[in-house]
Amino acid sequence: MKKIFQWTYISPVIAWIVYLLLPADAGFLVNLLAVVALIVGVLSAVHHAEVVAHKVGEPYGTIILAIAVTLLEASIIVSLMLTGGVGADTYARDTLFAAVMIILNGILGISMFVGALKFKEQTFETKSVTIALVSLVSILVLTLVLPNFTTSIAGPSYSAPQLIAIGICCLVIYGSFLFTQTVRHRKYFLTDVTGEEKAVTQVEALTSLVLLLVCLGVVILLAKTLSPVIEDGVVAAGLPTALVGVAIAAVILLPEGIAAIRAARRNQYQTSINLALGSALASIGLSIPTVVIVCTLMDLPLVLGLDMKSMVLLVLSVFTVMLSLNKGQTNSLYAIVLLVNLMMYIFTIVFP
Repeated sequence: MKKIFQWTYISPVIAWIVYLLLPADAGFLVNLLAVVALIVGVLSAVHHAEVVAHKVGEPYGTIILAIAVTLLEASIIVSLMLTGGVGADTYARDTLFAAVMIILNGILGISMFVGALKFKEQTFETKSVTIALVSLVSILVLTLVLPNFTTSIAGPSYSAPQLIAIGICCLVIYGSFLFTQTVRHRKYFLTDVTGEEKAVTQVEALTSLVLLLVCLGVVILLAKTLSPVIEDGVVAAGLPTALVGVAIAAVILLPEGIAAIRAARRNQYQTSINLALGSALASIGLSIPTVVIVCTLMDLPLVLGLDMKSMVLLVLSVFTVMLSLNKGQTNSLYAIVLLVNLMMYIFTIVFP
């Protein structure tokens, strides 16, 4: 255990050094080193998130990870929007939609499948799922669907007053969800812990919290730095550039995804659900208000409404998740269907 702690303490520093020394015109080997540093940063972030979670208890541990990742994700979205360029007005929509699709189908599906391989069935509290999905469906429809049907301005966009109203709605819904999750009905989100857990001191927990933020910071920055490399590779392969957003969203969500899968392997699928649905809510509930503030103050264009194909895939994903999680038990079939949804989402990007 001591070696693991030493490794996870040193690796974020190494990852930051790689990022700071990474030249603008890096070659293949240097970019490969950056990818290795990114993966190391992700694994370290997962470890430190679990240390913090052990100390503060559920559901606070999963909330800390979800909010930390989301705030960094929102900062990247805003920075890329400010740089302008082709597609800047749709970057927030495309990134958040990709994140939601990966979370609902990928993180939930892989976690469920891994748990089914080891335990066949896993149980969880259905009331926690209902609370999260009610909040998530409302936010998704208000932010990604409703803009297609408003008439104040042309196109799948909101007017300035509508944007402000939507930003407030997201904050109210997410804030209410957090209150319900941590105070009013916290017991619905608790995980039954089996076996003995290693005691975590306050110093270890605070150190891990700081290192968690350090790891997430370098992961997001490396992902942003490597995005042109990924884009060049996608273009060279003759694939749509929309895959770049999916790849970046997948990298950003790696810490939460790995943490959710590891929880499922410990027969704690409730933690996997807390991570997945909490992350989806945080991604929309915090990123949209942030983007709204920036776009309103700087008079930047913002397109939020999805096209028809994307709305169909979103409805399919949400409906499948609702049916899969309405009985309080998982099985491999539900997992396979969710993963097929994810596969078709990516497939229809390549072959629209």
